[in-house]
Amino acid sequence: MAAADARAMRPSLRLEEADPTADAALLAAIADWCRRFTPLAAIDPPDGILMDVSGAAHLFGGETSMLEEVERRLQAQGLAARAALAPGPALARALTRFSRLRHIPADASREEIEKVAASLPIAALRLDEAAQNALARAGLRSLGDLLGRPRAPFAARFGAKAVARLDAIACRTRDPIAPRFEAPDFMAERRFPDGLTRIEDIERTLLALARELCILLERQGVGARKVEAAFYRVDGAVRHIETGTSRPLREPELLALLLRERLAVLADEGLDTGYGFDVLRLGASEVERCATPQADLGLAGDMRNVGAPDLADLADRLGARLGLRRVLRLYPQATHIPEFAVAALPASSPPPAIPGETIAPAFLHGGEGPPARPLRLLERPEPIDAVALTPDGPPLRFRWRRALHELAAFEGPERIAPQWWSARDDAATRDYFYAEDRDGQRFWLFREGLFGRERAHPRWFVHGLF
Repeated sequence: MAAADARAMRPSLRLEEADPTADAALLAAIADWCRRFTPLAAIDPPDGILMDVSGAAHLFGGETSMLEEVERRLQAQGLAARAALAPGPALARALTRFSRLRHIPADASREEIEKVAASLPIAALRLDEAAQNALARAGLRSLGDLLGRPRAPFAARFGAKAVARLDAIACRTRDPIAPRFEAPDFMAERRFPDGLTRIEDIERTLLALARELCILLERQGVGARKVEAAFYRVDGAVRHIETGTSRPLREPELLALLLRERLAVLADEGLDTGYGFDVLRLGASEVERCATPQADLGLAGDMRNVGAPDLADLADRLGARLGLRRVLRLYPQATHIPEFAVAALPASSPPPAIPGETIAPAFLHGGEGPPARPLRLLERPEPIDAVALTPDGPPLRFRWRRALHELAAFEGPERIAPQWWSARDDAATRDYFYAEDRDGQRFWLFREGLFGRERAHPRWFVHGLF
């Protein structure tokens, strides 16, 4: 209504500017908090939350007790809430808004469900205002007036969506819900009557949860690639930490170690336990098939090849401390262009699939082994001023970054042709030279363009340093 009309009815009324963004953020935070009851919690705009609590009510003393606990905990946070439980989400949504009935058992008969649905008003269909006015003019006031009528005229007048909503409320069909977060396939949790406030207790609980989680993973022959821990605080705040692994992992001690690294970062930022966490949940959000490790035959420790796992564990710990995207690993790519031959990807991500075999350029030292490559490639090849005896020969001297370098020895060329499938018109053949100046500095130089065929005046570049 208009503000003047509202103030006339209640002079003490306080007005606030609407903030839809803040409302949406609050609703998302409430949905995240509701995951303490079930991992499947979805937002029902503009002011509702849908939860699939199938198989979870017994954890809270039954369905009625669960409803009361949801309302009580939300009211303790200063939120006015009304909860309802029904065999279908559409019916539960309608009960919270248009009925005093709060609970329909999951084993209720179809006749009982349709009797409840028939008592609901037309507004429960959530049709637009014009459609509701049209139904009111036709003398239809409740869903019972529609359930007993032929469906074809109703669908022809108001569309298939209205019929689908009617069937969903009557639980003839079941509307799926879209959870705000995907429920992990493997999950373990602990609930406490009193909140945990000490970091030592939290770390001990995470280790116990990691052991339970690894048992589930081992049964399915998979390992965790991404693990998420959720901490539900007594006053409603929720905290999440997430860490990834560079290999499928199902060793509880290693998982607990990565989580402790993440907790250490949170502690540096100020981990606020408040009145304590009463629910801790650990789940594997991404898993990958992994082979069962071979049993130790009692060989000497120096005979075991532990280099790769140790390196992977180090990368995981650094990723947990610094962030997954800040720890990179170089992966070879199927291209012979030097600057694109490797890609830096997060160490926790799986290795990229390379179609076919990696292309190996020709070797210039007798044809055995890979060609020499500098330890450091420049971000972009830098042009140099070079002087050569012949247009297609190696340089005698060159100037780079204002310094003159006289060459004492060279080796090459190693010819790298452009990618024939590339759409670039300026792509040219490169002749690379391994060069050493009189001061012992070693460079990787190339001449771009074949003299007289691709370039009238080929250019020289330095691409890397040995």
